[in-house]
Amino acid sequence: MEFFRGAHIDFLGKKWYFLAFSLVFSVAGLFSMLFWHGIPYGVDFRGGTLVYVKFAQTPDDNAIRAAMNRAGLRNVRIQRYGAISNNEVLIGVSEEETSEQALDRSKLLIINALETNAPADKQDLNNASVLALKNYLLQKDPLRAGTEAEQRYGAQAQAMVDYRDKTKGGVLHSLDELKAAADPAVVASLPDGFFLSNFAVRNVEIVGPQVGAQLRRQALLATAYSLAGMLIYLAVRFEWIYGVAAVVTVFHDTLITVGAFSLMDKEISLTVIAAILTLIGYSNNDTIVVFDRIRENLKLMRREKLSDIVNRSINQTLSRTILTAGLTFLTVLALFLFGGEVLHGFSFALVIGILIGTYSSIAIAAPILVAYQDWRSNRGKPAMEAVLRKESNRGEKVKAKV
Repeated sequence: MEFFRGAHIDFLGKKWYFLAFSLVFSVAGLFSMLFWHGIPYGVDFRGGTLVYVKFAQTPDDNAIRAAMNRAGLRNVRIQRYGAISNNEVLIGVSEEETSEQALDRSKLLIINALETNAPADKQDLNNASVLALKNYLLQKDPLRAGTEAEQRYGAQAQAMVDYRDKTKGGVLHSLDELKAAADPAVVASLPDGFFLSNFAVRNVEIVGPQVGAQLRRQALLATAYSLAGMLIYLAVRFEWIYGVAAVVTVFHDTLITVGAFSLMDKEISLTVIAAILTLIGYSNNDTIVVFDRIRENLKLMRREKLSDIVNRSINQTLSRTILTAGLTFLTVLALFLFGGEVLHGFSFALVIGILIGTYSSIAIAAPILVAYQDWRSNRGKPAMEAVLRKESNRGEKVKAKV
């Protein structure tokens, strides 16, 4: 299959439109990172506590934030996750300590902040543990269990918690719902010691700030090493200007991708860094295909201007670029739409990256070569075509001798 057979699109003639497009999105991303949202590091990088909360009704983000402020929790990140109908919210709290006590403290602070008008002498059944239920039942002894109390009430408490978490999704709307899982006498005794809030804490995670800083540094180093490796590879395989063009292109792609995360206030996690590294490799591969065709055409079109050669090379590889990028884009788009919250950041980075990476191979990398030739010509140095053709001919002679 081949699209754009015999295409003659003047890509270099539209370079100023491309430059304007790239400038708008790059500057918007930079302004967002510097003055608006900053770089929205996830808990993997900044350290802190993540509390996953499920609500009985549709949660109000403003009400949640106000409750956190009343509890003295500042700079809290509130993010919806999962299907909208699940009413699930991720609450991120900065935490300077890394102990289990710090984890429990953050969890309790969030629970206390969300529990408005809670009875002082009762426990929240939606957030009660098996042990809390068991101890309460042992004290009340509604079944008059005698010597079997420990075993029977432990089983009853476990059955109720399992029903709450596995059958009802973590949130009970009425104590009567537990009659399907526990003895009616046990359920009848619960109102004396428990009440039902409209939420439940489903999970709690913590990452220390020192670990987060180390991961942030390693992510930056991984990106820098990949760019340096590409620069060296392309300088050896082609000419150094090819390497510079490819690195500038990849930096452009990375800046726009990270800027998109900042503009949309999406957290950058370790999986997003993995996606950005994948994007670097993908964009570089696409750029090399165009560069390789330019090098081949330099040998065949010796009397043509470099700008014409570059234009023709882009048009000749356009069908391959569209097919490859199109299929890849459809795959990552499906991942973005149906992959779930865990892969949402990863797939979002790839969706943006595939589009920008394909665009930049045509609109950024190739024009850099022509701009460099124009600069050399204005400086009175040998035209770049001559330099590149000389290198190509030298390679041909070496192959002939072998």
